[in-house]
Amino acid sequence: MKLSPVARCFFAALAVVCTGVCGQPVVNPPTYHSPAPAGYENFMLKPSGSVMALLGLIECPEIEGAQRVSEGMASQVLAADGTAITTFPSHFSFRITASLRKTLTLLPDDSVTSNLEPEELLARLKFRMRAYDGLRVREVEPESVQMIGIPADMPYDERIYRVQFAVKGLPITDRLVLDVLTPDGTQLTHFTFSLL
Repeated sequence: MKLSPVARCFFAALAVVCTGVCGQPVVNPPTYHSPAPAGYENFMLKPSGSVMALLGLIECPEIEGAQRVSEGMASQVLAADGTAITTFPSHFSFRITASLRKTLTLLPDDSVTSNLEPEELLARLKFRMRAYDGLRVREVEPESVQMIGIPADMPYDERIYRVQFAVKGLPITDRLVLDVLTPDGTQLTHFTFSLL
């Protein structure tokens, strides 16, 4: 999966370095925003030859203005009001766009074989989220999966899904991974949501 420059800044917490009053480098912590880009992937669909793009956004208004401060074991995330955030917000969603339009000019990264017509594949995607705590992993069921925009029963070359989650007490040290699956369960790609 490729990440846009904005996504790399958001998830890898790349710092902007500037010169302070004393000439010493000062690191400005990145600010989280919502929605935030989660990445994209291009696929060649076989046997149709169509190219499908998957683009991900994370929608989480509760983290608007939050900042990751410090590094290593001392890292923490502070809310816009300066209070420490220790758990993921209780509600957030992934917005996934699946498109047959030529929105990305890049060549496909991989190919997927499906006996479904491309438009039908777009309308029948499945989703699964896993929460990683070190080497331990557990699945988190979506609260809801909605297709927004054009209704599923109308033929169209683009589908937008909102995959909503309700979690309680999930530590921000966890790494959340949303898998995008074909109707038969084959993984197409994944999008990551992590704060630390």
